[in-house]
Parts: sequence; C-alpha cells; structure tokens
Amino acid sequence: MQASKHPKDSPGDHSIDLSIDQTLEMIENSQCKVRLLDIREERELPAGRIEGALHLPLSMLDARVEEQLPDKTKPVVLYCSSGGRSRGAAARMKSMGYRDVKSMAGGFKAWVEAGREIVVKGAMAAPQINRYSRQMLLSEVGEEGQLKLFGSRVLIVGAGGLGSPIALYLAGGGIGALGIVDFDTVNLSNIHRQVLYSTADVGKLKTEAAIEKLREINPDVAVTTCRERFSPENALKLVKAYDVVVDGSDNLQTKFLLNDAAFFAGKPYIFGGAIGFNGQASVFHPREGGPCLRCMFPDIPPPGTAPT
Repeated sequence: MQASKHPKDSPGDHSIDLSIDQTLEMIENSQCKVRLLDIREERELPAGRIEGALHLPLSMLDARVEEQLPDKTKPVVLYCSSGGRSRGAAARMKSMGYRDVKSMAGGFKAWVEAGREIVVKGAMAAPQINRYSRQMLLSEVGEEGQLKLFGSRVLIVGAGGLGSPIALYLAGGGIGALGIVDFDTVNLSNIHRQVLYSTADVGKLKTEAAIEKLREINPDVAVTTCRERFSPENALKLVKAYDVVVDGSDNLQTKFLLNDAAFFAGKPYIFGGAIGFNGQASVFHPREGGPCLRCMFPDIPPPGTAPT
C-alpha cells in the first residue's frame, strides 16, 4: 500500500508543539518576526481566522510552501482546527529544510476557547450555507449576522431548565464558542425539562453530558466547560473571556454575582428566570448606557421573599 502524501491527524512529534500563550508571545515579539501559517482547507475558514495568518491549505502545502515562504530561516507557526494536522505538516516542513517550525497545540479551536481575537470575513462554504440557510433567510440575521455568530463567544451559567435550550439553540445556530458553567449532576427528575440530557445521562456531570450532546449537534462549535460553582473567586475571570453572559441559574445569589461580574467586565448580561409557567428575561448592559440589575434591585432580596 502506498503511503499517504500528506500528514494525517496523528500523535506525531509533540516536541514541536507551542501552547496558545507561547504562540501569542511569539506574535507580539516584534524581533521574532514569526509567520503564522493557517493550513485549514477553504471549507473551514468561515469560522474565522487569526489576524495576519497566511492561508495555505494542507492539500497545497508540498506544492506551494516554498513559493509562499522562501526564507527557510525565519520562524513559522502552523495551525489547523485542532492541532493534529499542523503537527504533521510542521514535521514535513522540517524535512524540507525549514529550520524553525512549530505547531500551535489545540489549533484554531483552542485559540478561540482561550478567548483570543479572531477575524471573520468572506463568503461561507457550501456546507455551512446549507446548515444555516433557514435562519439566514431572516432579515435580522442574513449572511452578515451569521458571520457575526461564527465569531462570537457566549458564556452560559447554569445548564438546567433555562441553560439547556439556550445551549442547544446557540450551538445549532452556529455560535463560535460556547462556555458552560455547572457543577451539578444529571438527576432523573431533570429529564422532563432539561432537554440537553437523556435517561442514559443520569449520574453524569451536566457539563460532561452537555458537551457530548452539543458536539453531536454541531461539531464546529468550540465548547468548553467549567465543573465548578460560579463564585466570587472565578466569576470575573470566566466572564472576561466571553462577549456575552447568559443567566441560566436558579438562585438570586448567582444572578447578582453574574450581574456584578458582567458590570466590571463591561459585558452584556442576559438575565432570565422561570417559575412554573411564568418567566422573566432582560438585557443589562451599562457600558452602552443602560441599567444593571442592581439599579432595579440594589440588594439581594432576603431568603423566602422571592421565589426561585
């Protein structure tokens, strides 16, 4: 059997891996003059790219890399979607005489999950147009809105009765990155309303079951989870990494903490709550001139005075 011409997603040589932070440090070092090389195929580009990266699909690497990067002494960092193909391609370039070639571990998905900046532009590939065609028919969305979704990051705190459908619709709609914070496990009594889960998930961490379901629905969405209680110790750090914060919590203490973290991070806070057949939802974004939750309710209501 003839060996494949191009590297595949395989373990490869991990010594050529760079972390996201190491890659960013090289980019920001003006003396380094590193060149970022995006080796993803055209169909993967609508999800966005790292600004300043040269695009050369893996399928064209052997034929065109020496034309695109003639100086083999300058440092090059390759990235693909998840880090497997770029590691193999970096090894291939080394065999071609390039002296300093690295692969960005985790690829573009890891870059997005780390909250790093991306740019999204250009027409979408045919499979994406097919997937999102119905929502792009809406005048409020269109292609421009869909491209914005591809480049957006949303944090959901609480993966229960509210957080479950929110996560499903955002993933199905093509959000770029989705973060889910929940420390609870799936209980049989959750199944009737928490639509992310099935009977087979009972006993699993909600974050574990959620990430499995969301990746089945849309493998292009970068999903990360935090299996901890949303607390004053981690609130600001979590919120800062996202563009929008969505409230799926079931208690007032968390709602006020979400409000406070979003206020100090300058991020929009999507408030929500439901009891039986009644519910409330609102958007708080003080940075754009609006109020916050504490403008309406300065203090957390005493226990027993407000239903949750």
